[in-house]
Amino acid sequence: MSPVSIAVLAVGMSVDALLASIGRGAASRRPRFAEALRTGAIFGVVEAITPLIGWAAGLAASQYVAAIDHWIAFILLGIVGGRMVLDSLKPAEERSASAQDNSLWALMATAIGTSIDAMAVGVSLAFLDVNILVVALAIGFATFLMSTGGMMAGNLIGATFGRWAERVGGMALVCLGLSILFSHLLEG
Repeated sequence: MSPVSIAVLAVGMSVDALLASIGRGAASRRPRFAEALRTGAIFGVVEAITPLIGWAAGLAASQYVAAIDHWIAFILLGIVGGRMVLDSLKPAEERSASAQDNSLWALMATAIGTSIDAMAVGVSLAFLDVNILVVALAIGFATFLMSTGGMMAGNLIGATFGRWAERVGGMALVCLGLSILFSHLLEG
């Protein structure tokens, strides 16, 4: 996987956490920097761990699905990316409900909820020749930066920009899935 693909994947996987942190920042009305760092750290760590879990599960099953691995990667990335695009089209009332509770448990639940797609991507990465640690660290670092910044900027950015970022991130994941599929089909 090229550095550009890793960067696209990392940013794409971080968009959900960015949007959640923008919502939290908007709901907090002027969050403190320490609170933003805490949010970014929790989101980043969870987002870095989940693709590792997915990768391990995918690796365990890889011998059984080696002939169709490119289709699995394409389908999983397409579903995750498509869901992101569809979620970006939801009304603002449905999207901001989870941003109200600032407890550690609510933050952890939100972080896990936004990282489920990274686990699915981790499964698809098990079928590719990638250094999963580099990818997981890139996803975690991008998530940390974007969540911390999103928390601080939530009050300024608002929901409109967040929806567009989610659409772009979702489309990037779909394009990455298509790229994997086409490169395999051209090789075979």
